[in-house]
Amino acid sequence: MNDDRLWPKLKNGVWKDNPGLVQLLGLCPLLAVTTTLVNGIGLGMATLFVLTFSNALVSATRRWILSEIRIPIYVLIIASLVTCIELVFKAWFPTLDRSLGIFIPLIVTNCAIVARAEIYASKNPVGASIVDGLAMGTGFALLLMVIGLFRELFGHASLLTDFTMLTGGEGFNGFVFADGGLLLLILPPGAFFALALAVAAKNAIDRKLRRARNTGATRSLRRSG
Repeated sequence: MNDDRLWPKLKNGVWKDNPGLVQLLGLCPLLAVTTTLVNGIGLGMATLFVLTFSNALVSATRRWILSEIRIPIYVLIIASLVTCIELVFKAWFPTLDRSLGIFIPLIVTNCAIVARAEIYASKNPVGASIVDGLAMGTGFALLLMVIGLFRELFGHASLLTDFTMLTGGEGFNGFVFADGGLLLLILPPGAFFALALAVAAKNAIDRKLRRARNTGATRSLRRSG
């Protein structure tokens, strides 16, 4: 894929059409595990891997998949990739695996992954589908990380605690700024509050950008007139 098409796709997945922030897909794991930044990183990377490779496999086999059974086939492909990820987590990141719990297997039911397989990968070549999976997966992973960072920072008054869950051993284990933070942000309502703030912030930024573009266009017309 040409570079001039790569950047717009990444921008679209991360900002304009983010699966979690705009489409509001995959909210169950997004809201459930983002109590810390490390959890957000772990689940975000797992989802990114599954979304990218499921797009690639669906695109590569789309000519041989009957339309009547395409959704079960997509789920089978996704489930196989999730099983691989789950085994990797259990082998190399056992503590993180226990922290994320059932939400690693539940990646199979993430609507964002099935949607990209149906909407994009089943209609486009492998290269474009991989880029689409990377873009959408990166957008979803970044949202998980941002919400996890916000909830950990203000809910736990810490940052990157239990970082050794990502390294599988001893080492840097985060920062603790106080004995405790705002309890609400750790609880389930805090997850909805954090997501609402993220959506509101994106909408506010988009409005400012549109206003700036409209102002610039108006000035250009006045100069040309």
